[in-house]
Amino acid sequence: MDKKEQEKINDIHALSRKQQRNILKRLFSFAWAFKRQFITAIIFAIGLSIINIILPRLLQYYMDHYLVHQSTGIKIIIGFALVYFIGTVIKAIVQFIQNFAFSMGAERTLEKIRSQLFRKLHTLGMDYFDKTPAGSIVSRVTNDTKTLYDFWTLFLMILVAAFSMISAFFAMMSVNVILAIATLLFVIALYLLVWLYQRLSSKIYQRLREYLGQINTKLNESLMGISIIQQFGQQKRMISEFEHKNNQYFNQRNKMINVNSFLLYPTITLMFTLSEVISLGGFGLESTHTIVAAGVIYAFISYQQNFFNPLSNVMNYMSYFQDGMVAGYRIMKLFDNPTTTPIQNENSTSKITVGKIEFRHVTFGYVPGEPILKDISFVVEPGQTLALVGHTGSGKSSIINILLRFYEFGEGEILIDDRNIRDYSTNELRQKLGLVIQEPYLFYGDIAKNIRMYDDNISDQQVEQAAKFVDADSFIEKLPNKYHAKVIERGSSFSTGQRQLISFARTIVRNPKILILDEATANIDPQTEQSITRGLSKMRDDRTTIAIAHRLSTVQDADQILVLNHGKIAERGSHDELLKLGGLYSELYELQSLD
Repeated sequence: MDKKEQEKINDIHALSRKQQRNILKRLFSFAWAFKRQFITAIIFAIGLSIINIILPRLLQYYMDHYLVHQSTGIKIIIGFALVYFIGTVIKAIVQFIQNFAFSMGAERTLEKIRSQLFRKLHTLGMDYFDKTPAGSIVSRVTNDTKTLYDFWTLFLMILVAAFSMISAFFAMMSVNVILAIATLLFVIALYLLVWLYQRLSSKIYQRLREYLGQINTKLNESLMGISIIQQFGQQKRMISEFEHKNNQYFNQRNKMINVNSFLLYPTITLMFTLSEVISLGGFGLESTHTIVAAGVIYAFISYQQNFFNPLSNVMNYMSYFQDGMVAGYRIMKLFDNPTTTPIQNENSTSKITVGKIEFRHVTFGYVPGEPILKDISFVVEPGQTLALVGHTGSGKSSIINILLRFYEFGEGEILIDDRNIRDYSTNELRQKLGLVIQEPYLFYGDIAKNIRMYDDNISDQQVEQAAKFVDADSFIEKLPNKYHAKVIERGSSFSTGQRQLISFARTIVRNPKILILDEATANIDPQTEQSITRGLSKMRDDRTTIAIAHRLSTVQDADQILVLNHGKIAERGSHDELLKLGGLYSELYELQSLD
């Protein structure tokens, strides 16, 4: 872990009361859609508390009015046993309905939160993903939402405890007022206990969540880069770093276990024992001057159990409260993240028809105040090819990123067909701007699904025509299942060139007016280089093309070449014009010719 990450974790503070109230309010807003299930659970929780009053009273009456007499008949004994059995069965049914209704409401609430979180992720701008590790995002969508289930279960326990405590208290009052009030005094001690627990545990749980996110990040990094790790013999280093983070997580868990073990269940058990001692002592003193019926003592102790047992369950689950509050806090931070994709006029009916592109004095930076592109201006006429060349970090990819609206640019204008790019809907831009990247990503499924990208409006015939157009059919037709050949994760069973041809077909099947090639010819294997070249040539016909290239030999036929240097256009012109100029382009070309 680097110094900044450790400082971030060390700087974690306990959630304030105001923050906790806000989190609860927002979490309950998600649950409101499933209020029927929760209301059902509450009604049956009330019913359960009533049954818990009736059953001890039934036994008290039986003990004090029948067990004290030897003449009690077998019919009465069987009758009371049968009534008590029926009451117990009804209690079990009520508990089942209560738990089932609440569990269904909780699960549906979590499903809704998880779905909206995933939807939120797809509205965030690329800047968020640049700054946030993938493992941390996965942790919020999976671990944090899963934690909320136990959080909701705690609320069910609190409801049950509240109804049980209230009903048990009034039941105790009907038996012995003084001892009932004495039992109630333990609630004050309980409140102080909960307050102390929240103070100690909140910070620990926030650190736990941060460490868990870092563990997921390290795991994701290891799985994604496993071939590089093995190639360079980095297994020991990765294992050591993972064990270090895992140990930090363990240390925080250890602290949490200590707090839970001391302040939760054992303390409640102690309170219950003390209350029983006080109650038995009170009845003992009362028996010195009057007769105390055994049923009365049984009923009062049973009510005390009904008073404290739900509290024990609540305290056992109290650890999930802080865990859930921290999880809720992290989830709400993601919901509240202001980073969004650039705003387009989604109601616009404007269409891209010819594919003219113009940049007018565009300035852009990933960090405010630190521009990457500075006063960029150029025009690409319909059907022309513009090549972007320059050293790494010169701003080539940044031009592509803002043209594709992955990032919002600052000053200047970007026009397509002489209309501001913001005036087009996102769907229109995605349909008419086709992107081919250096490392194509294939999804699990088959080739046809990867070409049509799960768009059922694209027919099998269109898929095959697109593949033939870019020469991808030359290898697809040789596969056992052809277009239904299985694609495993990231398409690793295919060569780089084959994956690239599939990505060409994926782009061309939508017939874009503007083609953007981001190092599309890099890292291809010799066997498919000719197919790649032919495919690109066909794709560029009658399309406006912007191509990034390190290999200058691939863009010599471009209508215009921009040479970028430190975010500015250093040179512009055709291949021959730039060679005659004898500047930066000429130096780059000579260096590559020597290679």
